[in-house]
Amino acid sequence: MRFDDFDFCYELLDGLDAMGFETATPIQEQAIPIIMDGKDIIACAQTGTGKTAAFLLPILDKITRSGEQGKVNTLVIAPTRELALQIDQQVEGFSYFLGISSLAVYGGGDGMSWEQQKKALTKGADLIIATPGRLLSHLGMGYVKFDDIEHLILDEADRMLDMGFFEDIMSIVGHLPKERQNLLFSATMPPKIRQLAKKILKEPEQISIAISKPAEGVLQAAYLVFDDYKTALLKSLIKDKKDAYHSIIVFASTKKLVSQIARELQRANVPAKSISSDLEQKEREDVLLEFRNRQLQVLVATDIMARGIDIKEINLVVNYDVPSDAEDYVHRVGRTARADSTGVALTFINETDQRKFYSIETLIEQEVAKIKTPEQIGASPEYEPHKKHKSHKHRSGGKGGGRSRGGGNRNRGGSGRNKNRSGSKNRNSNR
Repeated sequence: MRFDDFDFCYELLDGLDAMGFETATPIQEQAIPIIMDGKDIIACAQTGTGKTAAFLLPILDKITRSGEQGKVNTLVIAPTRELALQIDQQVEGFSYFLGISSLAVYGGGDGMSWEQQKKALTKGADLIIATPGRLLSHLGMGYVKFDDIEHLILDEADRMLDMGFFEDIMSIVGHLPKERQNLLFSATMPPKIRQLAKKILKEPEQISIAISKPAEGVLQAAYLVFDDYKTALLKSLIKDKKDAYHSIIVFASTKKLVSQIARELQRANVPAKSISSDLEQKEREDVLLEFRNRQLQVLVATDIMARGIDIKEINLVVNYDVPSDAEDYVHRVGRTARADSTGVALTFINETDQRKFYSIETLIEQEVAKIKTPEQIGASPEYEPHKKHKSHKHRSGGKGGGRSRGGGNRNRGGSGRNKNRSGSKNRNSNR
C-alpha cells in the first residue's frame, strides 16, 4: 500500500511527501486502518518494522481532522528517555504542516526542563511522550489533568514490564478517562503482557509482524574507533575511495553533530552538505537535488531524514554513531543497496556504544564484521559489548577532529522549527 491509499488529510500527506515516504511497511498496512477505525490494538512488532509511524500517523490525522489542537489528546508511554525523544522527533517530522505540538517528558533534566514539562502538561500539548517515572512525579503534584485524553499508546511494553513499571503504568491509567483508544506495542508476548493487555485494552485487534532486516545486497562492517578519531577516519574513507563511492550518506543522531561533520568535510575540500529538520522544505529540496544530480558527493543527515531520502545508487552509508535501536539502523542502512543493487554500510563504534550495537546485531540476527582503526589514524577500543565502559578521550597530536558531545537534545525554543500552533508552518494543499 502507498500512504496515499490511507485517506490521510492533505497536510499529513504533504509532510509524508516532503520526507519521501511512499510505501507502507507491513505493520503500517495492518495497523493504520484499525487505528483509524477507533479500535484497540495489541501488536507484536520488533523495532525495525516501522511501528512508530504505524501508531503516530493515524493519531496525527485524527487530531488534525478534529480541529481541537492545543489540549492533551494523546499520551504515549515509553520505557526510556532515548525512546521518548525518538518518538517526539518522529512527531516533529510527520507534523511539519499540521500545527500540532508535542513534548517528551522524562527525568534527568534541570529545573527548566521540569517547568517546560509542567507547562505542556497544564496548558496543553497535543501529544505527550513520557517515561513512567517522570510522568508519575508530575501527576503526584496534582496539577496534571488528563480529562481530554483520547488515545493511550504503550510502546515497548515488554521492556517496561521488565524494568518493573507494571504498577506505575496502572497508576497512570487510573488518571485517564475510561473511554479512550488503547494501542499496545511489544516485541514479545509473554503472559505478563497478556495480563496487562487484559487490564487496559477493550476487545483488541491483534497483529504480529517479524522484524525487517537490511537487504542482502548491503555489505555491512563496523569500525572500532574512539570519538576523537571518527572525523579523521571518515575523511580517510572518503578520500581513499573517491572513485568507488560517488554518493555517500553520513548519518548522525543530532542536528548539531550533523552540521559539525559537514563543516569538517568541507574544510577537507570534500563536496558535502548537511540536511536536517532545521532547514526549510525548499532548502532541503535544493540540497537533495544537488545530491541526486551528483553535484554533491556527501550528504550528512539526521535520523529523522533516514526514511525520507529515496535516492537510487547510493554507494556508501556511514553511521557516524551507533543509532539508538535497530529501527534507525535498518532505516539508515536501507538507503543503499536499493532495487536489487549493492552497497556498503559502515558503522563507527566507540567504547560506550558497543552494547547498543550488540543489541542491534541480536535483533537483525546477523553479526557484523569489526575492523580496527588504521594505525596511522589512532588506536582502537577493544570490542567488549558485555563490559561496562566509561567514555574517555584519546588524543595524539590533534589528528582526530572528534565529535562534540553537547548536541544531544533538541532545543525546542531556539533556532529550530517552532512546533506550537502559533509558530507552525502551514500551507494550503491543492490536492
